[in-house]
Amino acid sequence: MIESEKVKKILYGGDYNPEQWPEETWEEDMRLLKLAHIDVVTLNVFSWAALQPDEETYCFDQLDKIVDMVTRHGMKICLATATGAHPAWMARKHPDILRTDFNGMKRKFGCRHNSCPNSPTYHKYAKALAAKLAERYQSYDNIVAWHISNEFGGECYCENCEKAFRRWLQEKYKTIDAVNQAWDTAFWGHTFYDFEDIVAPNMLSEHFDYNSTTFQGISLDYKRFNSESILNCYRLEYDTIHAITPDIPITTNLMGTYQPLDYQMWAKYMDFISWDNYPSNEAPFEETAMRHDLMRGLKQGKPFALMEQTPSVTNWLPYNALKRPGVMRLWSYQAVAHGADTVMFFQMKRSIGACEKYHGAVIDHAGHEHTRVFREITELGAELDKMGALTLGARTDAKVAIVFDWDNWWATDYSAGPSVSLHYCDEIFNYYKALNDLNISADLISVEDDLSCYSLVIAPVLYMVKPGYDEKIREFVKEGGRFVTTFFSGYVDDHDLVTVGGYPGKLRDILGIWVEEEDALPEETKNSFTYGGVTYPAVLICDLLHTEGAEVLCSYEKDFYAGMPALTCNTFGKGKAYYVATRSNAAFYSTFIRELCAQAGIEPVLDTPECVEVTKRSNANGTFLFLLNHDAESHEIILPQGGRDILKDTEYQAGDALALAAKDVAVIHTK
Repeated sequence: MIESEKVKKILYGGDYNPEQWPEETWEEDMRLLKLAHIDVVTLNVFSWAALQPDEETYCFDQLDKIVDMVTRHGMKICLATATGAHPAWMARKHPDILRTDFNGMKRKFGCRHNSCPNSPTYHKYAKALAAKLAERYQSYDNIVAWHISNEFGGECYCENCEKAFRRWLQEKYKTIDAVNQAWDTAFWGHTFYDFEDIVAPNMLSEHFDYNSTTFQGISLDYKRFNSESILNCYRLEYDTIHAITPDIPITTNLMGTYQPLDYQMWAKYMDFISWDNYPSNEAPFEETAMRHDLMRGLKQGKPFALMEQTPSVTNWLPYNALKRPGVMRLWSYQAVAHGADTVMFFQMKRSIGACEKYHGAVIDHAGHEHTRVFREITELGAELDKMGALTLGARTDAKVAIVFDWDNWWATDYSAGPSVSLHYCDEIFNYYKALNDLNISADLISVEDDLSCYSLVIAPVLYMVKPGYDEKIREFVKEGGRFVTTFFSGYVDDHDLVTVGGYPGKLRDILGIWVEEEDALPEETKNSFTYGGVTYPAVLICDLLHTEGAEVLCSYEKDFYAGMPALTCNTFGKGKAYYVATRSNAAFYSTFIRELCAQAGIEPVLDTPECVEVTKRSNANGTFLFLLNHDAESHEIILPQGGRDILKDTEYQAGDALALAAKDVAVIHTK
């Protein structure tokens, strides 16, 4: 949420790049954007080359005109720092700024996100530009946020980074002996004698391919180092700007389940979370919902900003299908339903050249308001004007948490086995989808977050158990909580070293089991188990486990381990801990999660037909029930209590039926 006295409603707008167009066209852009109810624009995202043509010269004349024009037309500004792509002269004069790829190839000037995060040149000029922008535009009351760089990402393996990695390791481990112990370098005679012996882990050293490494500990630490290196670039600009404009919130646009950067660490240094949502038309709507909830969870449930989405079509998918009528509105409200306090787009106006010229925009190449997309944008803008500030700051009260941890993701991907088909986010999604289908809200939380406000905590594939986290879980269950984890959990510590004595390591007493072996099943191979009188498939991985006090809820039915437990429940203190030893299907997860939630007294927000998603947000203005019909057919929903649909100005009484057309949305306000 952009917490500011300047923000009185859900902000509506997005990226605007008038510098790509002749100045005589700008006023017509303003007319069209105002017609569409656009009230905020993100400026200056990729203007570094124009702002700084050489080492000593800064030229703000054009940006001054743009900022003044937007201000004159009563729009708010999210002002970017333009550091997402460095100028060509910088690469020519200072080649240390250029990245080196994973395969060891030194890049030349081109593309974007092309700066080495440990380049002294990049640090110097990015900081200087951020300072000049903050000093020049600090007096503009309509600047509601700073937008640092753009979609930070990528990795670098150059000499700058290799040297910085060694310094990072020295600070973390202090001695080379500690490094050798953490990485288990006695294996393959890999002992390092000096920090200078250590090189970046890539295709020139430790890797077979991107996700296959000979030493997981080395590659895992480089992931952490890379994420922190890029974060330091963000923080360099953040600190500079904050010192000059301390009252303007600062962010950068994240990318949902983006693997290279630990967003949970990044969130600590962001005034509010913003992210860019670009699902394909075929993506399950629950997957998008999960990413929204992950972003909301980065700030312990605070609202976030939807910084980018496409008004109509993306341009980088294999098949760039149009958003069908109503889908842009539906997906916009889905973001709001899950915690967004803005609805913003890339982009306001389609460019005429380069790789994004066919990406959707509010103003199409036709250049006028007589398009389907423009009409839909305008209608949504009018609705958001009507909503005003009603939903701003509203929170979701979830009693279920799903643990999501970037270190765990990295370590699972790097693990030498058990299956190439094991993907961390897929296992998270299996449980999230079951909850979403039941209209039960969930927070996606980090291992640092408090568990005491939840009744049910689910940690799929908790492969890595960080120091002290088992104690947090142990206390949660002892005090009456319900905890669920799965196969391939409790195997390693934070260095990716195996916790010996039997899996699941430090979770063993909580779960009341120990795992002897795990069987990785090829895609065409299935085992099975029967739960609640229904037989379900057991696929991907089957843990072979023994109970140590846990109750066996069901067992495998095939192969040499037929009769061994597939699902267990251990009473521990006042609570219960469940171990799901295999992957199953959606029907199982739905049944299992429904029963756990019922036992914990966790009620669905509302019972609805399949493909009708429901969430609830609350603030001082009351409670808001969001009903989203993702189906191609209309549905009727019985409302348990009365309220007013603030989009259609329709009053409902308790027990009334609400007719929800295909791709339609209702927002029911109760006080």
